[in-house]
Amino acid sequence: MNSATVRNLLVRGMLAGLGAGVLTLIVAYFLGEPNVDKAIGFEESHAPAHGHEVELVSRSLQSTAGLATGILIYGVAFGGIAALAYCFALGRVGRFSPRATALLLSGCALLAVYVVPFLKYPANPPAVGDPGTIGKRTTLYFLMMALSVLLAVAATILGKRLAPKLGTWYATVTAVSAFALVTGVAYAFLPVVNEVPADFPATVLWRFRLSALAMQVTLWGGFGLVFGELAERLLNPKPAAAAPASAVAAPS
Repeated sequence: MNSATVRNLLVRGMLAGLGAGVLTLIVAYFLGEPNVDKAIGFEESHAPAHGHEVELVSRSLQSTAGLATGILIYGVAFGGIAALAYCFALGRVGRFSPRATALLLSGCALLAVYVVPFLKYPANPPAVGDPGTIGKRTTLYFLMMALSVLLAVAATILGKRLAPKLGTWYATVTAVSAFALVTGVAYAFLPVVNEVPADFPATVLWRFRLSALAMQVTLWGGFGLVFGELAERLLNPKPAAAAPASAVAAPS
């Protein structure tokens, strides 16, 4: 793949990330923000009174312009990084079309980068978590993420090496089973974090975590669909349709 193709895919990846970011912003605003407001209300109702504190940034600005800026910038950066990963993976993970490769890469990355760490250390709204343990919790989350990504890469390599001996189907089943087994062992040995207050509304916590998962599914899924279409058109352009015979002028 030459530098011009990589550059074109990078630009398309950033545009696809921007489009996926717009979709994610809609999900975040309508599903995530109401639960954040409820969690903040719970936190304020249980906080000791210290008089009126001046907000540097109002909550209304955080939930609108701040939310949009953060998600859209993240979407563009995310799209660029994902496009570079796509350039490396294209042709190395199997004989898939550019569109199918984009969807496969997005799905596997969503699983390894977000879903696996999320199942062990799910997202928490405001008022959940001890401020004194934020460093420990962050370290554990990124450790689980790094381990998940490494295991996914190892499972891919294992599947490709077993394919000539076992066939694609059995090699894939073996690799996925090995990934699930080692991930389960990591779940068992890594420490559990449970800092949810006893009186925190379970419904708010559940809906917040579902909305966080929905945002990530929208981001990765939207990127895979949009970028896959753009990559397909770039790498496998359709030949121009021949002009119909009736449109050709008869010679004089």
